[in-house]
Amino acid sequence: MRLHDTYANPTDADVVIVGNGPIGATLSVLLAQRGWRVTVLERRARPYRLPRATSFDGETARLLAATGIGPDLGRITEPANGYQWQTAAGAALLDIAFTTSGPYGWPDANTMHQPALEELIAARAAALPGITVLRGHEVVRIVDGEQQVEVAATTDSGETHSLSTRWVVGCDGANSFVREHLGVSVTDLGFSFEWLLCDVELRRPREFVPTNVQICDPARPTTLVGSGQGRRRWEFMRLPGENTAELNRDETAWRLLAPFGVTPDTATLLRSTTYIFQARWADQWRVGHVLLAGDAAHLMPPFAGQGMCSGIRDVVNLAWKLDLTLRGLTAETLLDT
Repeated sequence: MRLHDTYANPTDADVVIVGNGPIGATLSVLLAQRGWRVTVLERRARPYRLPRATSFDGETARLLAATGIGPDLGRITEPANGYQWQTAAGAALLDIAFTTSGPYGWPDANTMHQPALEELIAARAAALPGITVLRGHEVVRIVDGEQQVEVAATTDSGETHSLSTRWVVGCDGANSFVREHLGVSVTDLGFSFEWLLCDVELRRPREFVPTNVQICDPARPTTLVGSGQGRRRWEFMRLPGENTAELNRDETAWRLLAPFGVTPDTATLLRSTTYIFQARWADQWRVGHVLLAGDAAHLMPPFAGQGMCSGIRDVVNLAWKLDLTLRGLTAETLLDT
C-alpha cells in the first residue's frame, strides 16, 4: 500500500512545488525518496542555461549528496583553494584558506556551473517514480482548504490545469508568485546595490591563486570567483552616476575585464548583465498549508554562493518535517519551526 492511499481525501499529489530551480528540484527528490508523490510546476518551458550561483560549501555538498548525486559532484565542480579580501593595491586584508577535505567530508568550497548541477538533480528526479515535473506551467491561483489545497496553472498555449495537493511549497525565487499571492510582508534591510556580472569561459587553462578574491577598492569594488571547470565570474559595482544601460554593453564588460588579462582573444563572454543585490526576508514562511523556501523566503547578497546554500538548507530541513507531518506522526505546527 502506498502512503497516500491511507488518506480519507485522496489528492493528485502529496506536495506541489512551485519552481524547479536547484531548491525546488532538491526538495522534490528528498520527498520522493521518502515515498511521497510530488508534482513540480515550473513556468519556464526549458531549463535556464546561464549560471546564477557559482559555488557551494562543504555542508551543502553533503546535503546534496543525500539526494543521490554525490558520486557525480566531483565531475562538475572544482575545489576553490582560498578566498581573499584585498586592498586596491593588492595587500591582503583577510585570507581564508580552503581545504579539499573539510569537516563535512567535502571540499570547503566547490565552484560549479549551475546548469550542470541542475542537470544532475534533474537526472536523479527523472529516475524516481514519485516525481512529475510540468514545465511551461505558471501557477496563477492557490486556494487553501481544510483538507487540501487547489492549485491552478496556465500553460504556454493558454490552457489552465488544476490539481489538488496536501501541501504547497513556493520555491519560485525572488519574485515569488506564491509569496505575493499569500500577501506575506517582507522585511527589507535597505541593502540595495547594483553590480555588473560578467561570466566568461577561458580559452586556455589558467590558474588563479586564490580562487576567489574581493577587491575592496573604493574606486570600484570588484569580485573575482571561480565558476566551475574553465569558467570564472567577475563582478563590478556600479558607481554613482553610472548609467545602467551603458554598463550593460559588452564593450563595457571587456573594458573592465582587460586589466585582469581577460580579452576576446583569451575568453568567451557568456553573459554580461547587471543585478541588484538585496537583503530581505519574508515575515512568514508558512500560511496554512503553503510554505516558502529559498529566495522566495529570503534574499541575501550572493557572495560565496550562500543564497543557494541557505535554500538547500531550507528544503533539507523542510523535507523531514513534511515527511513526519504527512505521516501524521507530528502536529502541523512542527512546520512553523
